[in-house]
Amino acid sequence: MTVTVTGLTRAAGLATAASGLLFGLVQVIHPVETVAAVTTTGWAVTHHLTLLMAVLGLAGIAGVYLSQVRRAGIVGLVGWLAFSAFYLLTTAYTFVEAFVLPELAGAAPRIVDELLAIPGGGDTGGLGAVAAFGPVSFGAYLVGGVLLGIALFRARVLARWASALLAVGPVLTLAVPLVPHSLLRLAALPVAVALVGLGVSLWQRRPETAPLVDVPTVR
Repeated sequence: MTVTVTGLTRAAGLATAASGLLFGLVQVIHPVETVAAVTTTGWAVTHHLTLLMAVLGLAGIAGVYLSQVRRAGIVGLVGWLAFSAFYLLTTAYTFVEAFVLPELAGAAPRIVDELLAIPGGGDTGGLGAVAAFGPVSFGAYLVGGVLLGIALFRARVLARWASALLAVGPVLTLAVPLVPHSLLRLAALPVAVALVGLGVSLWQRRPETAPLVDVPTVR
């Protein structure tokens, strides 16, 4: 099997597009964030899909950035690092939601309720530094999306409409204090569409096809 730049680029494009599809899907199917909900099948399915979304997004967005690293400049670098941090934080928090909260629901419902309040900026009680996850993740999403979107738009390598949408979409999260958290999930849909567009655009690119590595085939 021969690993080529084209193959890796197309794989990154598919990962980005799949991450965008999952990002949009989980916003629509996400259960109400209550202690009773964390033990349901719907909760498990949603958060397993969210974990997959974050892992695919982390790999895909690296490919998106590297496909135009020379044109993205410092703005693109900072945007990529911040957006990658968002995916990493999402992975960590979602792991807790998927595997820890269901175990705590019966024994420590108050702690579960406080942990569920983190993304929406609600009452996190005595969680201390753990409560900082909310604003840190929000900042990484906002700064990363806006800066990376601007850099991609200026680079003129991938679909410019998707790049512009990535830059504008995260700004909608500034409506956090104005609308219920459940409705705020719909504000993530433009970013989901942007990721799908960027992924498809990256998949369609045709960079040089020189092999990077010759991987021996196991017979």
